[in-house]
Amino acid sequence: MNKRNIPLSVPNLKGNELAYVTKAIETEWVSTGGPYVNDFENKISEYVHSAGAVACQNGTSGLHTGLLLCGVSSGDEVIVPALTFIAAVNPVKYIGAEPVFMDCDDSLCMDPEKLDEFCSNECTQINGVLTNKKTNRQIKAVVVVHVFGNMADMEKIMTVAGKYGLRVVEDATEALGTYYKDGIYTGKFAGTIGTVGVYSFNGNKIITTGGGGMIVSNDISLLKKAKRLTTQAKTDEANFIHDDVGYNYRMTNLQAALGLAQLEQLEHFIEIKKSNYEIYRSAFCESKDYKILGFRSDIRSNHWFYSLYCCDSKKRSRDNIINYLRDNHIQTRPIWGLINEQLPYVNSQSYKIDKAKMYWMHIVNVPCSTNLTEDDAYTVINMIKEV
Repeated sequence: MNKRNIPLSVPNLKGNELAYVTKAIETEWVSTGGPYVNDFENKISEYVHSAGAVACQNGTSGLHTGLLLCGVSSGDEVIVPALTFIAAVNPVKYIGAEPVFMDCDDSLCMDPEKLDEFCSNECTQINGVLTNKKTNRQIKAVVVVHVFGNMADMEKIMTVAGKYGLRVVEDATEALGTYYKDGIYTGKFAGTIGTVGVYSFNGNKIITTGGGGMIVSNDISLLKKAKRLTTQAKTDEANFIHDDVGYNYRMTNLQAALGLAQLEQLEHFIEIKKSNYEIYRSAFCESKDYKILGFRSDIRSNHWFYSLYCCDSKKRSRDNIINYLRDNHIQTRPIWGLINEQLPYVNSQSYKIDKAKMYWMHIVNVPCSTNLTEDDAYTVINMIKEV
């Protein structure tokens, strides 16, 4: 019986967080103005080698803004993953557009083969406009989620997007620090390949600002528009003149202060994540009951989340592990319920959702905090083996 609590994913705040936040308070720049916001934007852009970055209130607001930057409007359609957190899909509805759900491949990210097949067989393309045969709506964009720090097959996805005139919103909210080691995108970070990319700094992410997000792009004009939209679309700040419907999506100076301190430790956090991942992977590499899912061989992953695959064909096996570990003070979780099966989306179009359903039945996310010790990891492993 384990008696100490082992959380799933909690922040690690052992750097300069207190010093920077204290300075923000002492200078009384605590809200949506202050130097830390600009500094954080610049440091993120520098880290991922983007043309610039725009801070926002969370990943969801970043995705909403990203879709607007891609020209998505009411009545359009956007291709989205079925296997993801619902926040990747809800912004489509905010705009009044409709999602079309796509299956995953073995990376847990969007299947580029099915994406191509859907665009080819289920749509028509006239004068560069892709139209869904079933709904007669124009498809404007695709939201690609880099799941758990893995990377979607961006070479194939960008080829498909170029072929059919689709804008690409990269949901890299779980993949800050992940980049390609091989191929045509060697050195490119998750979030910097598509039209626009978005990061999240929620409390469970690899670095946190408590809340908060960041929009990146290599298109300066889009970044300028993002800055304007996220700050209430002011054209004349002194006289409060607005030329569009904008949003109060600004990050606070306090959040940015926290983020700067966290970013200083990001590479160290990734080392810890990888080390603990290897402990789990090695422990189950010979098991017939469980395995730890890997990451693409052509990327340097940030190893944000670890996925234990339960080889038993029944969902019951997954739930037994979750319940047993919970009773032993170890926090785990199943993978997200498929979005196309959620009440707001049951009438939305889906395309050949097979692998996503299978992985939903089999995956348990196990503790992966950068605070996790080796002893903690082995405690989790032993408890899983007891099941």
